[in-house]
Amino acid sequence: MKQIKLGGTSIQVPAVAAGCMRIEGEEVSDVIRFIDTAVELGINYFDHADIYGNGSCETIMGKALSEMPGIRERLILQSKCSIVPGVMYDFSKEHIIKSVEESLRRLKTEYLDILLLHRPDALMEPEEVAEAFDQLQFSGKVRNFGVSNQKPMQIELLKRYVNQPLLINQLQFSVTNAGMVSSGLEVNMNTSKAVDRDGSVLDYCRLNQMTIQAWSPFQYGLFEGVYLGSEKYPELNQKIDEIACNYGVSNTAIVTAWILRHPADMQMISGTVRESRLREIAKGADICLTRKEWYEIYLAAGNMLP
Repeated sequence: MKQIKLGGTSIQVPAVAAGCMRIEGEEVSDVIRFIDTAVELGINYFDHADIYGNGSCETIMGKALSEMPGIRERLILQSKCSIVPGVMYDFSKEHIIKSVEESLRRLKTEYLDILLLHRPDALMEPEEVAEAFDQLQFSGKVRNFGVSNQKPMQIELLKRYVNQPLLINQLQFSVTNAGMVSSGLEVNMNTSKAVDRDGSVLDYCRLNQMTIQAWSPFQYGLFEGVYLGSEKYPELNQKIDEIACNYGVSNTAIVTAWILRHPADMQMISGTVRESRLREIAKGADICLTRKEWYEIYLAAGNMLP
């Protein structure tokens, strides 16, 4: 498994992280197999959030870990907080600390390796976030911090107050949701994708050594569906299948390779609990597409080159 450095640190992490949003409803024995398979493939990084399954995803993960003596220290556990579904986003000190403590209880662990703030809070008071981070770090409950779905100036505002480096920005990215690439390629044009919707977040993260974690790598729109095999993207699927055939791997592997080919050294959040698909994703992490192949896939998705 390809390794990358996390943020500007010397911490080595796999280029693929196992997203745990879909383990809700799985049997504990199935989750144990999921963890075992991921670790076997070199994927020891697991991404959670307090809202996944309304906490049930962390709960079942905790039950599985409790039946796997000695496994915790071999894993990197990440969780996210701040979303109160359908109500608000909450960056208050009280909410952050309470969310972490509840995640730790559900996961049956004493600490999180990484905590991300899940979505920007319009009512954020950065001084409160700083106090929460300090308390969580000092108590040993959280070791590293980051954000999710934030643009550069939101991050800069946080950095003005927090004492810890922000190592990660988790952002939606796929060949069909490549706005942060398209806005750079179509710069100074009147095309729709020339609109900079995120403040050049891709370049910002590279300049500031923040790891971009790509979520929903196989989805188009906002959870509208999977583009692989979709009738909405015939040209894209034809090109991906053609390149997959050349490499002797699945289309899933090629999508993985496409994301990880970007020199930003992104980490892809896999989002599957199927062993077979996880193995396909792991194969993709070891493929380095040519520049021509990368652009061919980009164009086949309906993107343009000026």
